[in-house]
Amino acid sequence: MSFTSPFPDVEIPDVSLYDFLFGSIADADLDRVALVDPKSGAETTYRQLIAQINAAAGALAARGIGVGDVVGVLSPNVPAFATVFHGILRAGAAATTINALFTAPEIAKQLRNSQAKMLVTVSPMAEQAKAAAAEVGFADDALVILDGEGLATSGHPNAIDLLGPNLAAPDVSFDPNTHIAALPYSSGTTGNPKGVMLTHRNLVANVAQLKPLQGMTPDDVVIAVLPFFHIYGMTVLLNAALFNRARLVIMPRFDLVEFLENIQNHKVTNAYIAPPIAVALAKHPIVDNYDLSSLRSMMSGAAPLDDELGKAVAKRLDLHMLQGYGMSELSPVSHLIPDDTKAVLGQEDPPLSSTGWAVPNSVNKIVDPATGADIPLPAEGLSEPGELWVKGPNVMLGYLDNDQATADTIDADGFLHTGDLAQVDPTGCVYIVDRLKELIKYKGYQVPPAELEALLLTHPKIADAAVIGVIEEDTGEEIPKAFVVAQPDTELTAYEVIDFVAAKVAPHKKVRAVEFIEAIPKSSAGKILRKDLRK
Repeated sequence: MSFTSPFPDVEIPDVSLYDFLFGSIADADLDRVALVDPKSGAETTYRQLIAQINAAAGALAARGIGVGDVVGVLSPNVPAFATVFHGILRAGAAATTINALFTAPEIAKQLRNSQAKMLVTVSPMAEQAKAAAAEVGFADDALVILDGEGLATSGHPNAIDLLGPNLAAPDVSFDPNTHIAALPYSSGTTGNPKGVMLTHRNLVANVAQLKPLQGMTPDDVVIAVLPFFHIYGMTVLLNAALFNRARLVIMPRFDLVEFLENIQNHKVTNAYIAPPIAVALAKHPIVDNYDLSSLRSMMSGAAPLDDELGKAVAKRLDLHMLQGYGMSELSPVSHLIPDDTKAVLGQEDPPLSSTGWAVPNSVNKIVDPATGADIPLPAEGLSEPGELWVKGPNVMLGYLDNDQATADTIDADGFLHTGDLAQVDPTGCVYIVDRLKELIKYKGYQVPPAELEALLLTHPKIADAAVIGVIEEDTGEEIPKAFVVAQPDTELTAYEVIDFVAAKVAPHKKVRAVEFIEAIPKSSAGKILRKDLRK
């Protein structure tokens, strides 16, 4: 039994992402500030940004980049990211965004797999970019180093070489429904990374789906610390903020002190985070040294946020804490707790242990992974757990050059099988239990790592934690093992951790091994890299 979003459908224009974001911008909005670089204090207005995007598109077209081509973008969050990303799309090409932490071989692998013709980067990443470009056979002028010495000196064009001539953007024609705009790669936490083909319609649809739920206005100031190269930052921060004419305060990486200073100095109203940032905001004493009163709402995504942790952040910072859910293959948001649940649904917020309701224009199913049978909405409480399936205009076109993986993920009815175990309440509000592939099987019982991680984070002596299944040598059984980062200057033993969990969960969910480490390995989006813990 499928169930539809409780929110009214929204209009999804049949246009390119550029036309959707900027095609009808009001004159009054052109001189609003779009981007802020807090390090230098430099500000970019919407008028300047649009001009830069068009100049970048013209420069790329002059270099032979157009419809059907792919350009790599290797950069942390900087204002120029918006110019380059949207310039590529404006030229009719697709942008494959590359993790800024990648090594040269990883960069080269993505460039080769995506068949990119150019790579755009910044000087802190020039060394690995040059090595990757050489490995795939790029000419020097196919590697753009935005803040580099320039074409005449180094052979690599820079921003002045691209934007200086101020060439007109080309006239391009394509079908937004099938033309690839972005080609991010899936995180690889549960398999080999694959190119996720997101069309202009996918990206337009997801911003349109978010619009009535985010509550973002032109008066909002949004802090952009989550990476734009990841689909969460790309859609929820960059594209949605630009569409709503908000002001983006851009941070290249997360640093707690700088994060707090920027919120205070720029009167930030909205923050989008991953759970590791929530842990710091809930537990670090330095937070109390800053005036964060401008913050109105904070949304967590990319990994499960525990209800107790979310409430702790909301209480400490006196803000509205929300959670959303999505994946690269869904452009990415498929579920969200609205900014004003009362106004849009006429009811109170659900618990923060939920991810909210399906976004407008979408349909869900919860399916028993063992039998394939649909799990119906319950009359009360929560349904039995099952795999979450999603159908809507935000579902990807497919995986690049991988028909089998596409067929394994999107069925004949258009439902994307998320690989996530979920439950649903009578209103259609969804609760993510865990990754199907990450469930621990202890004596035949399913143990969700995320549940134990959320519990561990409530311990006052634990700064961070991750749980995986490991094979116990004596029995050959899979058991839950916790990796724990202790709070500074605290004494914590493995026995304390085991006893703490045992007192709060069913016997089969008890942590049975503990290892203390300095940091939990995580992706740039905040997902725990369990594969790294298994090494």
